[in-house]
Amino acid sequence: MPHAKILLPAQCRGARGLLGWSQGDLADKAGVSRSTVKDFETERHALHHSTERLLIDALETGGVALIAPDEAGAGVRLKLAS
Repeated sequence: MPHAKILLPAQCRGARGLLGWSQGDLADKAGVSRSTVKDFETERHALHHSTERLLIDALETGGVALIAPDEAGAGVRLKLAS
């Protein structure tokens, strides 16, 4: 069974940077409040699993691939244009 994806605050910031999105842009695309994105990225609070899924879906739809943590650490990259 595949592991559920986990979004780290640094990945979220990095993904937004690659996409050129503000916290408000991500919030709008994910259907959450800007304060939810801000509080998560500044590690003020953790996300509910359903909110995390919304953010992951929005970022991946926007064009980034989230790289799971391994011995080199977690990451994010732009997807290849199809």
